[in-house]
Amino acid sequence: MIKNDLFLRALKGETVERPPVWMMRQAGRYLPEFRALRDKYDFFTRCETPELAAEITVQPIRRIAPDAAILFSDILVVPRAMGIHVELKDNLGPIIPNPIRTMEQVNQVFVPDVNETLGYVFDAVKLTKEMLNDEVPLIGFAGSPWTIFCYAVEGKGSKSFDTAKGFCFSDPVAAHTLLQKITDTTILYLLEKVKSGVNAVQIFDSWGGMLSPVDYQEFSWKYINQIIDALAEVTPVIVFGKGCWFALNEMGKSKASALGVDWTCSPRNARYLSGGNITLQGNFDPSRLFSPIPVIKKMVHEMIDEFGKDKYIVNLGHGILPNIPVDHAKAFIDAVKEYQK
Repeated sequence: MIKNDLFLRALKGETVERPPVWMMRQAGRYLPEFRALRDKYDFFTRCETPELAAEITVQPIRRIAPDAAILFSDILVVPRAMGIHVELKDNLGPIIPNPIRTMEQVNQVFVPDVNETLGYVFDAVKLTKEMLNDEVPLIGFAGSPWTIFCYAVEGKGSKSFDTAKGFCFSDPVAAHTLLQKITDTTILYLLEKVKSGVNAVQIFDSWGGMLSPVDYQEFSWKYINQIIDALAEVTPVIVFGKGCWFALNEMGKSKASALGVDWTCSPRNARYLSGGNITLQGNFDPSRLFSPIPVIKKMVHEMIDEFGKDKYIVNLGHGILPNIPVDHAKAFIDAVKEYQK
């Protein structure tokens, strides 16, 4: 039994004394102990070494004590397992030297045996669970098929992903073939993570907001929904689509346990658009953690009042920034723990 099960209870929609809190990218660069490991080991070494991944996952639990841990990994371990060569250099972001632009290249991408190609992630889950000792739940995650597709086709990060979108519109058969392969791999990957011990999973649709509402349904949501349907019977599923407020109504009808909201959508609108019955997660602007600590605490309490304490998980509206002071991150967590209604 998990000693602090507030996060899992909120995912079930139960009445809670206060909402749970964690932060996207909480196992990351704002922590000096993380930077010490980053200076010794390159990015994928950290991801692929279970002892390092587990240590990085529990660092914020020790330091700022959120109500859930999220496994240290990266969404790009999935395309790497599918035969897509990915390089990641600190401060440069992901690079795919041979981006996928033709049906011939799509045919070379394969759905792997996830235990062979991603076994190190499942080992990291098991090791992390031992280190957490059932203090808090552990979240596993994956990128949405559309978000992985964006990197695979564009070849790098982008402000608009015009090349990825152009591939969808000029060669939809090839695009859908690749999206389905990514979806199939992601389902196998997340199911194995659950078997290894994660207590919930989150799907990050980082680039969903690049699509129009109509195109979102065709090229992103229908694939995310396949993942939800495959996982919902065995674990709670959270979907976070950055810039995807327009899809909250459709998302709210799915079997997802919670929906993440970014800071551009008000709590009131998020409740209304999602249908008012599903647990919501978010949505403090990460840059707001630069505010003085008393301001952070006041704004967090106001945010909880607006969302309501039940069917709500406090989080940021995107990942924590690397230059946020640790005491400001801790103030964010503490503000939730101090909340009284």
